[in-house]
Amino acid sequence: MGEQVGREVEVDVTNMAHGGVSVARHDGRVIFVSDAIPGERVRARITEDSKKSFWRADTVEVLDASPHRRPHVWAEASVDRAPEDRVGGAELGHVRLAHQRELKRQVVVDSLSRMAHVDHDVQVQALPGDDESDGLGWRTRVSLHVGDDGVVGPYASRSHRVIPVTSLPLATAGVNGAAPFGQRFPGVEGIDLVAPADGHVRMLLIDGKAQRRDTITERVRDREFKLEAGGFWQVHRRAAETLYDAVQSSIDEALFDPRAANLDLYGGVGLLAAAVGDRFGDTTRITSVESDEVATEFAGDNLAEWVGAASLTSRVDRYLQKLAREASPAERRRLQGATVV
Repeated sequence: MGEQVGREVEVDVTNMAHGGVSVARHDGRVIFVSDAIPGERVRARITEDSKKSFWRADTVEVLDASPHRRPHVWAEASVDRAPEDRVGGAELGHVRLAHQRELKRQVVVDSLSRMAHVDHDVQVQALPGDDESDGLGWRTRVSLHVGDDGVVGPYASRSHRVIPVTSLPLATAGVNGAAPFGQRFPGVEGIDLVAPADGHVRMLLIDGKAQRRDTITERVRDREFKLEAGGFWQVHRRAAETLYDAVQSSIDEALFDPRAANLDLYGGVGLLAAAVGDRFGDTTRITSVESDEVATEFAGDNLAEWVGAASLTSRVDRYLQKLAREASPAERRRLQGATVV
């Protein structure tokens, strides 16, 4: 722990950074400040000073509040609590919803400019139902942790300390109804709550032992996808269909070649490969590449009706390196005309 940790400073917050923290400066030093909003003046307590380029700090008092500030949607994350007792996972919950989207837009534009050297404006749009619910109630999957004393809850922000809570405001009503608030699970490492399309919430106990693989079904438009209950799926209740539709609408039919070596990278259980196949037909050639072996197995089953579809297990970077190294001239020609999602 450095000599600055625990020191409190008054700072003016200037802009937003990735990860839900704001940027301020003190004596020329960049400080990433939690629970603040650009335009505010806050008193912040330094929590990390090990890096030469920046420090981290928690807001302990808002001295000049932004008009976009609101009471935090999660009581256990409120700035009124001691920083060490604030849960993580809803880092913008103290910001009004419309301004949350504006801050996210600014972060994306800045990232594109700094990392990709692309100057492009973007829009952050609501998914259906988000405005009506004030941006709450959308998570169909939540991971909770279990402390050494068996207490269940999320971690405090930037720590491994379990904080008991009485609600999960970002989660669906079904997940909230199944969450074991106030219960103890000694010997368990964590609890995953999963709400698939059938509405039956699964509570998966993680205890380091081999678990029976429970299969669930998700639905996107008229298609069903099988996957492991604890496997990856988009957590927002409308995200999977939104991405499925976006892939279908983004591909230019005049440029798409169904015989090319089309790829779905980081393919999961085949959601986006299916979007391509559903639009262009069951003879469309597309390969789903995914590092998780179980997900690849499910992708193979989910894409089985397409004669041109395949799924393989590999890290994407290694797959592409091997492809660049070993592809035959014919394969290279098929790759030149490929669409990659």
